[in-house]
Amino acid sequence: MCPECQRPAAVGVQCVDCVRDAARTAPTARTELGARVRGGPPVVTLTIIGLCVVSWVLQLVTGGDWTRLFAFAPVVGDQDPYRFLTAAFLHATSPVHILFNMYALWITGPFLEQMLGRWRFAALYLLSALGGSVGYLVLAGGPLSDAWYQPVVGASGAVFGLFGAILLVLRRTGRNAMQIVVLIGINFAIGFFFPGIAWQAHLGGLVVGALLGLAYAYAPRDRRTLVSVGATVVVGVGLVVVSWLTYQVAYQGVGLAAGLPG
Repeated sequence: MCPECQRPAAVGVQCVDCVRDAARTAPTARTELGARVRGGPPVVTLTIIGLCVVSWVLQLVTGGDWTRLFAFAPVVGDQDPYRFLTAAFLHATSPVHILFNMYALWITGPFLEQMLGRWRFAALYLLSALGGSVGYLVLAGGPLSDAWYQPVVGASGAVFGLFGAILLVLRRTGRNAMQIVVLIGINFAIGFFFPGIAWQAHLGGLVVGALLGLAYAYAPRDRRTLVSVGATVVVGVGLVVVSWLTYQVAYQGVGLAAGLPG
């Protein structure tokens, strides 16, 4: 073999074909939760951050038109269901809102993406975002309340979903989860003491993230894929059903109230 084809090995050298064959037959390194160990940057986390930043810039340059098109409010959610998800990629015009959420995403996302793998992490984030909107819908108080007509934006619901999932992943892998517990408590309490924060979305995202985190982290090894896919589908369908039932009950209640004698 020529010098250019030599590859250093533990003992002597190997040719490029031998190295390629060895890499093909070598077992794939996996995390404790069954995800393939990947080198390089956290692709999904960076993609989400990029989408949020681009969307925020569009909010600024369009004078609010981008926000009005994709923000979520219960009053328009049944007509424009895409808003349940797109609202999670919008933020207030103040940079504090997006900076806080992107920082929280950055400190939790890469770890979860590595431990769960890309598809489970993406499903966790997106369903937690949906859970935030559904949580706001369920707890908004119906069409007779002001919250029914108040638009909400932000990735906070999805971030709280990551908080709920990482808590269970840390416990499952024997790591200290106390810092996450404190972080969840502080951030959840902020929603009650400061105006303009949709604590309902935080709660909805946290519940969804905890449910998926439980399934992803504690699934039996031999049925991990089945349990993970099944839990993802069940949670997704559950969110759709809860939203549909909430709208049915809400508008039936309005109809009954309108029919009462004055």
